[in-house]
Amino acid sequence: MPNGAQALMKTLVDAGIDVCFTNPGTSEMHFVAALDSEPKMRAVLALFEGVATGAADGYARMADKPAATLLHLGCGLGNGLANLHNARKGKVPVVNIVGDHATYHTRFDAQLQSDIETVARNVSPGFVRTSQSTAALSRDAADAIVAARGLPGQVATLILPADVSWGEGGVPAVVPPMPQPPVADDATVQAVAQAVRSGGKVALLLGGRALREPSLLAAAQIAAHSGVKLLAETFPTRLERGAGLPVVERIAYLAELAGVQLKDVDHLVLVDAKAPVSFFAYPDKKSYLVPDRCTVHALSSPEQDAAGSLQKLARALGADAAVPALAPASRPGRPRGRKLTSEKACKAIGHLLPANAIVVDEAITSGLMLSKFTAGAPRHDLITLTGGAIGQGLPSAVGAAIACPDRPVLALAGDGSSMYTVQALWTMAREKLNVTTVIFNNAAYAVLNIELERVGAEESAVGAKARSQLDLAGPVIHFADLGRSMGVPSVRAHTTEEFVQALEHALTTPGPHLIEAMVPPSLSGLKLKMLPKILGSLDGLPQPVARFLKRKIAP
Repeated sequence: MPNGAQALMKTLVDAGIDVCFTNPGTSEMHFVAALDSEPKMRAVLALFEGVATGAADGYARMADKPAATLLHLGCGLGNGLANLHNARKGKVPVVNIVGDHATYHTRFDAQLQSDIETVARNVSPGFVRTSQSTAALSRDAADAIVAARGLPGQVATLILPADVSWGEGGVPAVVPPMPQPPVADDATVQAVAQAVRSGGKVALLLGGRALREPSLLAAAQIAAHSGVKLLAETFPTRLERGAGLPVVERIAYLAELAGVQLKDVDHLVLVDAKAPVSFFAYPDKKSYLVPDRCTVHALSSPEQDAAGSLQKLARALGADAAVPALAPASRPGRPRGRKLTSEKACKAIGHLLPANAIVVDEAITSGLMLSKFTAGAPRHDLITLTGGAIGQGLPSAVGAAIACPDRPVLALAGDGSSMYTVQALWTMAREKLNVTTVIFNNAAYAVLNIELERVGAEESAVGAKARSQLDLAGPVIHFADLGRSMGVPSVRAHTTEEFVQALEHALTTPGPHLIEAMVPPSLSGLKLKMLPKILGSLDGLPQPVARFLKRKIAP
């Protein structure tokens, strides 16, 4: 009979989980050995646990099924927590396997002993289990798979003691098929339809799976028929966009700009989304961004079928025959001028983006103009930073490329955020992944300079020591050298033409590539000083003026 690890491997593969992102240690060696017993399981090594967990996140977003991770004890889990947090916030399915000491060894409190379950619950509130015997292991794994892949998706953490793994007598378990999720009930649909017909300003706020093509088309039919506004959550798990798909306006990151978008909305209808809140608290500013006079309705929850619910609402409104407005095919021209800026880099991306690409956006402030320049580009998928924990972009690109090997992947990252998980470049090279990575090197935590201005810190109290905590200029990191050292062909672009040529080459040449874009911060100097004043004035301005300023700051 197989040992526990071999039976676990068979259970995973039979359930369709055929990729495992690993960073193993001593207590996971029997799981590692069992990889050779199952040819259908692909094992992808990461040099840091945050790369493994972020890759599992990106894989599941594009494959629509979980990957497994393999992490080493509580410390390894701790190293991978940030990207598991992003997966949790994005409702992404992950089967998170964490090795542990043998059950009889834990009483000795060895150097690496820790309370793994307590660590795991923050990112796996719905399923954490320590398997207690080889006989129970596969059944525990099946329960973890069911929990991870059901709606809403979640991180399910299975803790695997070493003796449970090496024990003889493991028996693979059969994982039941996923049930069909329900659609919104008749009463809910009729209540939302009544709100749409009320004569007030109505907006649909789409999140989660409501940002895929079937849902978008149904929502766009409702918009064409009834004049509702289409909004998307700020950081979508996966947004299908580009020429031939409906256009949906994302809620802005800056709360003041989100207030402009929501100011005249009388009814906000949530579809697999939550009501928008400010990312952080600010002195004398609202945290809950829905206007006081606005009524919030929930058409479908994350546990329900978003597309089916929107289609049912369209039928109730008589909108199911309406012709949806779709984004026309359009590209910006080739950027000109010697000086390279993040805006020109985003324009180049819109100019060159290949069809069916996957764009992983963690460009932070350098990506402010990305949406504008890619709105009419060939159809593509957009993955964003759902939980706000930086260091997701490069690992998610690894997972997306493994999930969709026939599609080009473009990973956009800031210099600060890329350093959290720069080891992902090594995995890209090892696996020969078709990923083009663009790192915007502006030598600063630019977004934090913006936040320093917004939180109301007294300028007189912000001195050299405080400013130095947001500055990456001493020394400036050389990402092209880092990329080459990990086996990724890399170039450093100082000028607009250098960047465009490098991007053209990377997008037409298979394999991983890195382009280091040397750009100034998108907001600095007078622009940065004026931003808080402009944001503070928006609420008192006429709506057309406020909307104009919003589009100038964050299209």
